[in-house]
Amino acid sequence: MARIELEQIVKRYGNITTVHGIDLTIGDGEFVVLVGPSGCGKSTTLRMIAGLEAISGGTLRIGGQVVNDHEPKHRNIAMVFQNYAIYPHLTVAQNIGFGLYTSKLSKAEKQARILETARTLSLEPYLERRPAALSGGQRQRVAIGRAMVRDPVAFLFDEPLSNLDAQLRGQMRLEIKQLHQRLGSTIVFVTHDQVEAMSLADRIVVMREGRILQVGAPMDLYNRPADIFTARFIGTPEMNMLDATSESGRLNMGANAGAVDLSGIAGLPQGIGAGRPIVLGLRPQELTLLADGRNDFPIRIEGKVRVAEPHGSETFVMLDLPLGHIVARAPSTAAFKPGDAVAFGAETGSLRVFDRQTEKLIE
Repeated sequence: MARIELEQIVKRYGNITTVHGIDLTIGDGEFVVLVGPSGCGKSTTLRMIAGLEAISGGTLRIGGQVVNDHEPKHRNIAMVFQNYAIYPHLTVAQNIGFGLYTSKLSKAEKQARILETARTLSLEPYLERRPAALSGGQRQRVAIGRAMVRDPVAFLFDEPLSNLDAQLRGQMRLEIKQLHQRLGSTIVFVTHDQVEAMSLADRIVVMREGRILQVGAPMDLYNRPADIFTARFIGTPEMNMLDATSESGRLNMGANAGAVDLSGIAGLPQGIGAGRPIVLGLRPQELTLLADGRNDFPIRIEGKVRVAEPHGSETFVMLDLPLGHIVARAPSTAAFKPGDAVAFGAETGSLRVFDRQTEKLIE
């Protein structure tokens, strides 16, 4: 295992800068997920750690040693790619053991490592098969096995689950998490899927346009996103955003929901200037369907149903409001038709308040 430290890391392609001086420390044995939209610099950052991309500026340390100019093979890091990158003409055993080909281990030691790795990944029954005879999930396990057998100080995963169907992705998420628990290895994992990030990470790094916006534990980012982008990116469905204005200790939400007393919003400074443009964040899961004239919530939002999306245990409803739309969670037993007038309530403590100009959380 190893500690990985990025200090003011920059990546340039000619005059174009794609990673802008990022700082990040990944602890020994930590599972860190880099997440963000396509083109945000997360895979480029991973490839710089691996040595597959040259670092244009800054310092990269692995295990306390500066490795900016080290070849990939001298960093003792294993990388698992999106497209598996396993050899179709070799058996599972030969693929797993490929990284040991040039090692000084004896033949018996190599075989023992291959068998131990295959056992860990439940690949023993398939050792003599070739990749064409394996499922997508099994091929991905072979790719992980080829990385594991070398006993690296850290594992790098570059969107390894994106080629799998939904059921296999869920299964492989569990297997990767269990693997980390067994091995205790340092893992850096890149994905654009925030569900993967939330379910796998010790800490999540949210990136946008080559910069780090926020770093934290999954539930910290979910509950206290630092900005509107992170608030929308983390959580499914994404957080609702409603424009409002600060007026004499209250938030005027206009035709959406009237006015809200600022004193009821936990942790919010009361000195927000009058007339300040605000964006209120409210997660669909924090809205409660109001029925039979119920009106015991400080926030009441009324709208007309555009579409309802059943999810088995719950239903997500998109409501058209006078100034936009929101998504709200409702019980699966509730029935909705397009055009139905419905109301949802929320507690003031569930609101996140962002500055409309800077898009930063107001704390």
